[in-house]
Amino acid sequence: MKTSIVTIAIALSTVFGISKSGFAATRTTEEATTLTEVSRISKIEVHGNVELFVSDGTTDEVKVYNHYYAESALVQNENGVLRISSYTDQKLVVWVKASTLREMSLYDNAEVKSFGSFSAIELDVKLHNNASAQLKMDAYTANITLNDHAKADLTGSITEGTINYDQSSYLNLTNLETGHLTKTVNFDTKIKCAAEYATL
Repeated sequence: MKTSIVTIAIALSTVFGISKSGFAATRTTEEATTLTEVSRISKIEVHGNVELFVSDGTTDEVKVYNHYYAESALVQNENGVLRISSYTDQKLVVWVKASTLREMSLYDNAEVKSFGSFSAIELDVKLHNNASAQLKMDAYTANITLNDHAKADLTGSITEGTINYDQSSYLNLTNLETGHLTKTVNFDTKIKCAAEYATL
C-alpha cells in the first residue's frame, strides 16, 4: 500500500496551489493552501501555537491559512495520522474536514474548535500542557482527557462518555447533554499530601 506523505514547506507551496477562501465568521478572505492529497484522517496530533478547526466532511481536506506558516510549521499526513506543528508567535490556523476522525491529541498552546457540530461514532480527545478545546459534539462514545492546565468547553450531546481530568485543568460541561457520563478527577499529589498532613 502506497503511503501518502504531504509535508508543507515554503518551497512546496506552489505544488498545492494558493487559493482565496473565507473561513467562519472570524475569518475574512485570506490566503490559504489547500491539501488535496489527504484521505482517511483518523487521528490529528497538534504541537505548538496552532488553532485547529475541525468539521464533518464527506471527503477529507486540509486548509492551512496565513502565509507566514511556511517558515517553521509542519503539516504532515502519514498512514491516517495528520501531524501539525508550529512555533511562531502568531497562531498557525488550520481547518480540517474529516469523515472518519476518531482521535485528537493537542500539546503546548494548541487549540481545537469545532466548526459547526462535529459528529462521530467514537471520539477520543487528549489535551496536554495548556492546550484547549471548544467542541460542539454529536458523538455516541467520547473519551476526554485533560492533563496539566488544559481547558475544555464541551457542548452538544454524548450518549456514552468518559472524562478524566487533572485538578489543575478547567472543564465546562454546562451545555453538554449526556446519556451516561463517568468523570474522574486526578488530584495533584503535592496538594493531596499537604492536605492529609494538615489533618494529622
